[in-house]
Amino acid sequence: MIKIIANQNVLIENELFIKPEYQIHPKISGNKYRKLKYNLVEAKKINQTRLLTFGGAFSNHIAAVASAGKEFGFSTIGIIRGEELFDRIDSNPTLQFAQDCGMVFKFVSREDYRNKSSDAFVKSLEDEFGNFYLIPEGGTNSLAIKGCEEILTDHDFAFDYICCPVGTGGTISGLINRSQPHQKILGFPALKGDFLREEIPKFATKNNWELITDYHFGGYAKINHELISFINAFKSNYNIPLDPIYTGKMLFGIFDLMKKGYFPKGSKILAIHTGGLQGIDGMNLILKQKQLPLIG
Repeated sequence: MIKIIANQNVLIENELFIKPEYQIHPKISGNKYRKLKYNLVEAKKINQTRLLTFGGAFSNHIAAVASAGKEFGFSTIGIIRGEELFDRIDSNPTLQFAQDCGMVFKFVSREDYRNKSSDAFVKSLEDEFGNFYLIPEGGTNSLAIKGCEEILTDHDFAFDYICCPVGTGGTISGLINRSQPHQKILGFPALKGDFLREEIPKFATKNNWELITDYHFGGYAKINHELISFINAFKSNYNIPLDPIYTGKMLFGIFDLMKKGYFPKGSKILAIHTGGLQGIDGMNLILKQKQLPLIG
């Protein structure tokens, strides 16, 4: 647990701590480790040796599954959204890492990718690759929720607010299920849209949660000067790296909410750092092309 020192007036009214989930494994980062844990146990249990999953070209999930496959003895297949990098894998640090871990790729058009959950599409993958253990995009299923419930321990019940970034809704669902009645779970979506309000109740067992939708910076993987400056200043001040897709936006939002008096005086706030740091290299490639400052 890392306490953010009150060196700004905004922090004096509240106490902010960060739970560094990104430190639990050097490659299978944060919530991805939690989501994969029981899926890998189940795959071993049913004697499955091949994992197949889905993701974009810079996906934390793709990198984590590839790394987990290498470490725990599974072959891995990644179905990648978009075909533009088919012959340029070495230009993408995430895909290069996954390939180095042994992952085999199938690049599909964005139109076909939208049908990734259909029976016909999954059957076509079985015809092409044979039997596999399917892990959904982002890793969210009932076994992933079970793993994410383990993020919170008895020591965390002293906090009034638990904050986390939100992608597919699996991590926040696990936190909700493990939380105590006095706690409020705040999710900071990285994407625009209200679909998460329907997805989270499929796995969450309580209603003590809220989505804070003001800090996505225009949508998934969108970023600007203000966010870059915040991320770099945060690392300089606290020696904690933030990724620009998830944790950077969440911490930016938490600081802004504290400035606005959202949290009652004396509140104890716990922010879950879910990892995703491998995405910084890929984002810096994009920022360099746009002639924007880089993330340090």
